[in-house]
Amino acid sequence: MKATTTITAQSGTTASRALRQEGIIKEATGLTDVKTLRARARQGIEDGAMTAGYKAKVETVIRLLNEALATEIVCVLRYKRHYFMASGINSLGVKAEFLQHVIEEQTHADQLAERIVQLGGEPNLSPEGMLSRSHSEYVEGDSLVEMITEDLVAERIAIDSYREMVTYVGTDDPTTRRILEGILAQEEEHAEDLASLLKKMGP
Repeated sequence: MKATTTITAQSGTTASRALRQEGIIKEATGLTDVKTLRARARQGIEDGAMTAGYKAKVETVIRLLNEALATEIVCVLRYKRHYFMASGINSLGVKAEFLQHVIEEQTHADQLAERIVQLGGEPNLSPEGMLSRSHSEYVEGDSLVEMITEDLVAERIAIDSYREMVTYVGTDDPTTRRILEGILAQEEEHAEDLASLLKKMGP
């Protein structure tokens, strides 16, 4: 009988210690308890991914994403023109690079549009004002070297734009930040690819 009482007392002590430890961990990490998370998730359920824990200024983030979307669309159109207009003895490899960039820039545009919708906004795909919203310009270029140069300039503009957006978003919107960082990494690859092509083309 005494043994049973001792075991029960020990179990109670262990459980109590575990609960205290759980409370200490939550307090140290700043994590919200499960009941609060569940209750909070049911509030404003029509907002989808936009929960009460979202910290960024959503209107500003949507505006920035729409500017990035316009930039990507302009880049798609410019790369497509360059793909079709590239000619000459050195054009084959360059055309393949242009086409690859078209595919990747379109993927970027789709990612941005999808995120805008998730944030409760609308992707601005209107041709009207597209160039004014875009950070990069639509420059056609006459020769192969001019085309590559203009694409490289546009990529460098995009790189700086995405870096600034990543800094602005910070830790307030981790999902958007991750998308922007992924696009930024690929834009840097594009810039390196184009710089290599220019070197191969010679002076």
